[in-house]
Amino acid sequence: MAHRLSAIATRTGDDGTTGLADGRRVPKDDLRIQAIGDADELNSNLGVLLAEPLPQGVRELLVTIQHDLFNLGGELAMPGYELLKDDALLRLDQALEDHNAALPRLKEFILPAGTRSSSIAHVCRTVARRAERSVVTLGGAEDVRPAVRHYLNRLSDLLFVLARVLNRANLDGLGGDDVYWQSERLKRMEAED
Repeated sequence: MAHRLSAIATRTGDDGTTGLADGRRVPKDDLRIQAIGDADELNSNLGVLLAEPLPQGVRELLVTIQHDLFNLGGELAMPGYELLKDDALLRLDQALEDHNAALPRLKEFILPAGTRSSSIAHVCRTVARRAERSVVTLGGAEDVRPAVRHYLNRLSDLLFVLARVLNRANLDGLGGDDVYWQSERLKRMEAED
């Protein structure tokens, strides 16, 4: 791998194509490249989130997820290979269950806001949804293992829950609660109380 990465500017993409891991060249706007790029963007945004103060358990989980996403991107880059393992999805399911159990039930929609770390988690969630849509689109044209789509779907759910967890973590002195959408229904309920 070190030899493959020794020359970053190869100029081979100047013609508007890029190489897949199996050696094929495809246009840079190919559906597969779009899906790989969206997964890479998600991983990069998780890196931004990891630069924030986080509870240690959340930090460790996100680092593991970054490795899983690298495997997911590698699997997309190598059609026919299986790099994302079954335990990755099970790990997300368990984390989702554990973190969600500690949160109060939602009474209303929440805004993607609050603490800085929570807001970044919401950005990651929306990028995960876009990556999932790209994989669904790719899956309509080429074979993609369902596990890739399942992982991104579950990850976006987990990032929503982690955003709520991070709003309560109070690591930056600003934690507290979710930021609720001020709907007419909620205003009536608050007025009645």
